[in-house]
Amino acid sequence: MTARVLSGSEVAAAVRGEVASRVAALGARGRAVGLATVLVGDDPASQVYVRGKHRAARGAGMESVDLVLPAYASQLDVERAVAELNGDPSIDGFIVQLPLPGHLDARRVLDAIDPDKDADGLHPANLGRLVLGEPGPRPATPSGILRILDHYHVETSGVEAVIVGRSFLVGRPLALMLGDRERNATVTVAHTRTRDLAGVTRRADLLVVAAGRAGLVGAEYVKPGAVVIDVGTNRTEEGLVGDVDFESVSAVAGAITPVPGGVGPMTIASLLENTVTAAERAAGT
Repeated sequence: MTARVLSGSEVAAAVRGEVASRVAALGARGRAVGLATVLVGDDPASQVYVRGKHRAARGAGMESVDLVLPAYASQLDVERAVAELNGDPSIDGFIVQLPLPGHLDARRVLDAIDPDKDADGLHPANLGRLVLGEPGPRPATPSGILRILDHYHVETSGVEAVIVGRSFLVGRPLALMLGDRERNATVTVAHTRTRDLAGVTRRADLLVVAAGRAGLVGAEYVKPGAVVIDVGTNRTEEGLVGDVDFESVSAVAGAITPVPGGVGPMTIASLLENTVTAAERAAGT
């Protein structure tokens, strides 16, 4: 068996096209759409991610603002930058690029973001809206994963889904989104300390791996024919690799996302989608 490759790059291009059409419709009414980022320090990986977000925003017709603070910026400096964007009517959505330098309290910074401008969907108010099933921006990476599944017509209703990883960025919100009444999956959240992890993951019709450990999941972890979504982005001497051993798992799985070119592009596309939705809401459309 050779797994079908689920290209996130292909899906992201379609989503960016949809976003561009919505941005153009607002523009025709004299309403620009603005996306901003806050980058603290000069971490090379973070710089690459931020550049990609601005390139995608401009490609969709958005105005983009890149706010860069030095690595030694204080907690107050960063929170002031967030407050500035909260109060700027030209900015519809923004993100604070993570990780932040170690001396900063990332939770306090994220909490300071206006929930209606939260392009990442990670503010506690928005996570609460997710739990309650209320409208609001959804976490970008889980939203991107669901768009990939929809694009490739991967059924979720009634399937057994296992998510390896319990972060509030991916694992926890994705479990809620897959288990809601629209998706109807039966969801297990596992992690690297789960007893007999391979035994748990082999039950999955849909396996999502977001543990942050390169090559954690090999063929012996995968049920034959399963759909495998690799969220990992691990930088090694050989380049960017996922949490899944792509070569061995591709021989067992029915479908798999690659790294790079899988979930990563969809996270950026979801940021754009959250931002244009916020702009439409502010414009009363």
